[in-house]
Amino acid sequence: MGKFRKKYTAHFLESEVRAKKHLGQHFLTDENIAERIADTLSLSGYKKVLEIGPGMGVLTKYLLKKEAEVHVIEIDTESVTYLRENYPQLEGRIHEKDVLKYDLSQIFGEEPFAVIGNFPYNISTQIVFRVLEMRNQIPEFSGMFQKEVAKRICEKEGNKTYGILSVLVQAFFEAEYLFTVPPSVFNPPPKVESGVLRLTRKKNQKLACDEKLFFRIVKTAFNQRRKTLRNSLKSFNLPDSLREDTIFDERPEQLGHDAFIELTLKIQPYAISDQQ
Repeated sequence: MGKFRKKYTAHFLESEVRAKKHLGQHFLTDENIAERIADTLSLSGYKKVLEIGPGMGVLTKYLLKKEAEVHVIEIDTESVTYLRENYPQLEGRIHEKDVLKYDLSQIFGEEPFAVIGNFPYNISTQIVFRVLEMRNQIPEFSGMFQKEVAKRICEKEGNKTYGILSVLVQAFFEAEYLFTVPPSVFNPPPKVESGVLRLTRKKNQKLACDEKLFFRIVKTAFNQRRKTLRNSLKSFNLPDSLREDTIFDERPEQLGHDAFIELTLKIQPYAISDQQ
């Protein structure tokens, strides 16, 4: 088939489920892109996959072709009805829940699973934070975001788009921006381009510092990203002797995740007792 594969899903699908603006739904209609996204998962060392927001299953059908136990989680009742009618092989694995609120251990217990999807723009950042919370169980995470968000997650230090998500994600995952997707392959078309990324969990994801403090320092620093760390971290009430360290001359976007770990280790003796 190759390049001669039919590019779009059958037209009748477009009328089956109505895209809902309040859910941020933009249904992917390009089969080639759906297959490329499904192929981002290696399925190495695990066989369970969670697709978030499957809609009418354009990505789901390619996941089901793989040797994996595919689960889908969908908050839209109309989409759930469509999936039950058109994907009988998903019986018992369609979860009509809010992924941001549902306890995913009800599905996977303590077993590893990948997360994938064409993520609604309005909750995509929250989904990333959810993945970070469950990173011990999630070896791979891939899917489609608003291009600006996908780029930010994968950005390196020294750039204006580098921020909280960049540091926190890259501390635990290898982040790759894979390709850009135009608005024309969605129904309805979004007003911006989309981007597909892949996150692969690092073999050694245990930080050398206190993780809660690391998160707190990163978020506090970027909340005043134009200031030097000496000023943005004033709330930590650090002694002057420590604040004279040259690392405090930097602005947050100048520090990679390793440098933030180093910074956390410097602050840790003074701040740990403050958190308790």
